[in-house]
Amino acid sequence: MSLADPTVDTISDHDLARPDPGRRGRSGFGRLLRSEVRLVFGRRRNQILLTVLGLVPLIIGTAVRLSNDGGSGDGPPFLNQITDNGLFLVFTALVVSLPLFLPLAVAIVSGDALAGEANLGTLRYLLTVPVSRSRLLVAKWLGSAAFAASAVGTVVLVGLVTGIALFPVGRVTLLSGTSVALSEGLVRGVGVGCLVVISLLGLVTIGLFVSSLTEVPVAAMATTVVIAVISAVLDGLPQVKVLHPYLLTHHWYDFDQLLRLSPDTGLLLTGVGVQLAYIAIFGAAAWSRFTTADVSA
Repeated sequence: MSLADPTVDTISDHDLARPDPGRRGRSGFGRLLRSEVRLVFGRRRNQILLTVLGLVPLIIGTAVRLSNDGGSGDGPPFLNQITDNGLFLVFTALVVSLPLFLPLAVAIVSGDALAGEANLGTLRYLLTVPVSRSRLLVAKWLGSAAFAASAVGTVVLVGLVTGIALFPVGRVTLLSGTSVALSEGLVRGVGVGCLVVISLLGLVTIGLFVSSLTEVPVAAMATTVVIAVISAVLDGLPQVKVLHPYLLTHHWYDFDQLLRLSPDTGLLLTGVGVQLAYIAIFGAAAWSRFTTADVSA
């Protein structure tokens, strides 16, 4: 063995022992993301929001069961089908929750994501974590998106359990009149839930952008809700019909396509594309604002 060999070994050991900045950054982002998820789901306010959302299908199902008037034709879509198949309680609860309850829950969490930290003075301490501002923003978005998915999942799960407990469950008659097996109906129900989650991701991103503009979380929450309401109002005005396909809320109810024998995949993809556009535009705006903002004070 030559005298140079120990030197080579020493260098190799030194290189292996040297910290890997990329690995340290990934580890820091993982810790930050886990911390953000625990923060979002650990807040009593957010837990109450999930509880209220879970009450929506429970109240609807109980009311229909006690009144035994589900076939009157009045009320929200799918209501008259609940008594025939409890699975439709899931779809009815989603229709009832989409105009207000789900957007409100999403707006509260996403609007508080950055503004709440800035208001408490903890945002500048988060920046000491060995991750970039971009990754911190991504962690905040993922935490809010996870809550949106959990909010929809709560409505779906409670609606399914309540529907099974209070009403008969069997073959599912689709809106096109075709009857399919319960297993296929459940798969379509999961697809409906996923589509509703995707429909809310644009609002999640808007809330995060608004949250980056202010240190007052209530203002960010209210502004996010107002944006959703304005979109819904405009969507109901025929005078601005040309804008309808591009509105945030226009495709929120397209999930009924999954309850037809031959869904209009073009319409579904258009709705997903609109949400992706909102995510891209407002995500870029939030990144531009957050990465240049002075949060050292």
